[in-house]
Amino acid sequence: MIGVRRVWLVRHGQSESNAGLPTDGPGTAPLTALGREQAARTAEAFTAPPDLVVSSPFARARQTAGATVARFPGVPYEEWPVEEFTYLGGLHRPQTTKDQRRPFADAYWERADPAYVNGGGGESFRMLITRARAFLDRLADRPEEGLIAVFTHGLFMKAVTWSLFTGTTEPDAEAMRGFRRFNGACDVPNCVITELWRPSGPYGFRVVGGGTAHLGELSGTEDSPVVLD
Repeated sequence: MIGVRRVWLVRHGQSESNAGLPTDGPGTAPLTALGREQAARTAEAFTAPPDLVVSSPFARARQTAGATVARFPGVPYEEWPVEEFTYLGGLHRPQTTKDQRRPFADAYWERADPAYVNGGGGESFRMLITRARAFLDRLADRPEEGLIAVFTHGLFMKAVTWSLFTGTTEPDAEAMRGFRRFNGACDVPNCVITELWRPSGPYGFRVVGGGTAHLGELSGTEDSPVVLD
């Protein structure tokens, strides 16, 4: 019988940035009251304990993962570099909203330079894809045979799935434009669950699909296509 490694990629709940409030940096925005309720609903979606809970180091992902950790306190918890794509760098100024940052985001994507790094802690698009591929390699090497739950972010989830769909590992300008089109056509709502499968044998990960049915009336599409949340 072929064994299957299952991974749930879970976007964080609604953050204050998603709600249009000002934030002090890419990793600091906490969850709103709605986001905390979405996190609780997501924890209830597990029909059995996962084998491992992984979170981004960003506050909104850790808070979302916290509801699942609280429900299953005996499950191992780790933080991995699955944080959001931080391409704005120093342009993500303190106490700015996503609408105020939007012109800088648009300019970044129009530049279409996968090697470009904005100063002050920015990350290039090529670095993002390298990080996404390293994440998939790390998952493949884990000893767990059951479900791994990864609490992460919209653009990172899109980078993982896009790299699987396209096989891209060293993106050029055209590939970056292609990712932008993919980003605009692919909604990743707060607390959506996208499942990956990896059958045993000479197979890679496969994208099974995603959904927010577990959220009930709390489901929404607060994601902004190219602006960091």
